[in-house]
Amino acid sequence: MYLGAQLFTDDEYRHRLRRVRELMDHQGLSAIIVTDPANIFYLIGYNAWSFYTPQMLFVPIDSDMVFFTREMDAHGAHRTSRLPADQIVGYPESYVHRPQIHPFDWVAWALRQRHLVAPASRGGSVGLEMDSHFFTPKAYRALVNAIPEWKLVDNFELVNWVRSVKSDAEVQLMRQAGMVCTEAMRAAIETVDVGVRQCDAAAAISQAQITGTDQFGGDYPAIVPLLPTGAAADTPHLTWHQGTFTTDEAVTIELTGAHNRYHCPLARTVSLGAVSTELDHVAGASCEGLDNVLSAIRPGVSTGELASIWNLTLAKYGLEKPSRLGYSIGIGYPPDWGERTISIRAEDETVLEPNMCFHIICGMWMDDYGFEVSESVRVSPSGVETFTSFPRELIRK
Repeated sequence: MYLGAQLFTDDEYRHRLRRVRELMDHQGLSAIIVTDPANIFYLIGYNAWSFYTPQMLFVPIDSDMVFFTREMDAHGAHRTSRLPADQIVGYPESYVHRPQIHPFDWVAWALRQRHLVAPASRGGSVGLEMDSHFFTPKAYRALVNAIPEWKLVDNFELVNWVRSVKSDAEVQLMRQAGMVCTEAMRAAIETVDVGVRQCDAAAAISQAQITGTDQFGGDYPAIVPLLPTGAAADTPHLTWHQGTFTTDEAVTIELTGAHNRYHCPLARTVSLGAVSTELDHVAGASCEGLDNVLSAIRPGVSTGELASIWNLTLAKYGLEKPSRLGYSIGIGYPPDWGERTISIRAEDETVLEPNMCFHIICGMWMDDYGFEVSESVRVSPSGVETFTSFPRELIRK
């Protein structure tokens, strides 16, 4: 039995593919090539650390999908993928990491052998995930050279947009990821202290992320724990080093719980001693702003409206935040847990729908200090559901 069967029903997978094909038809696409591992997981359940070598899911609009991956990975792909064996194809090992050839050279030949090139060449275009982390210029060149009759176009994150509204089964996995996240943040807050090495705090967080709860084990996260500290907290994406935390530093902690590839991120800030007037001011503004945004979330509200509420709260405190307030979340693979579709910012007018899920991150990166507080949330039919319940405040130790 493939492991994906434990997560979702066949009906749900059929619904996902039907929605994808509806958008393909709307965009005039005869086929799409899916290379984002999160999108591959979404459509066929395949889950392995194989995405560092080229792989693709070929999705025609009117015939069976075919998954192409490295030969050694194709051998066991049936253990997680819901596709039958004849729709999983491995390319030869001789194509891996060769300077003059690319695996998609072989894949193009295999597509011709399966008579999957001609339908796309007769009408419509083939959509590519042009912004996928795992679709390289060399992969694009291989397809252009090997199948010149195709019109290759950007599909504009087509599958990602289908993913933006979760099923009830996905929401339940988000809740379970939230439980894992709670354990990870609890470990972080308990461990971060004066004299503790940053690497030891990161190790405690990572153990909690993978251990999860008695009921729900954790996955490897798409992003490692982030621990900007002291003056370095003026930038968001620093990790850790072997030095120790010192007195009167503030540590911004951003981490996630991951369960069955669904991610629930969370950020909090811990102060190890005296709190400056500036940090206290920014913390008060950020926490009030987050509360105001959460109270406004409901179906029918636009993401631009949420950004305006946040910006007005900051303005009251004489502050501003040029970066986005949040983004859509769900399935995650390295190097990102975001879905790369909806952003909460003034120029984004996406209208909220039930079962959309977001990471709302009120990060304020100032000069030589910073503060972060965030929540992962679901848009419920009547308002908002938060996946964790940590106090929204500056944590003082």
